[in-house]
Amino acid sequence: MSLQPVTLSAAAARRLHELGAAEGRPLLLRVAVEGGGCSGFQYLFDLVDEGQPEDVRVERDGAAALVDDVSLPFLAGSEIDFVDELVGAQFKVRNPNAASSCGCGVSFSI
Repeated sequence: MSLQPVTLSAAAARRLHELGAAEGRPLLLRVAVEGGGCSGFQYLFDLVDEGQPEDVRVERDGAAALVDDVSLPFLAGSEIDFVDELVGAQFKVRNPNAASSCGCGVSFSI
């Protein structure tokens, strides 16, 4: 069974370039899923300098996100986006596998 690819939005790629420029070095966005949160699973985001050998690299416009092989099935078909809304600016996962999510968008259930 082949998993649907994870994609990176243009807004997320732009934001990664902005963060890298501010730090003076390229940064990668690590996206992971772990148990917890108010809906059963939660997304974790971290900026890192390099990936691990088992990471899946998702690229767009010269920017990249990393997803570990354990989190990949939970994120299949998802888009990693960056949103700047009234409640704040953040990376967000648009996950078609999520049956429900909490109000903050960081926690979800399948």
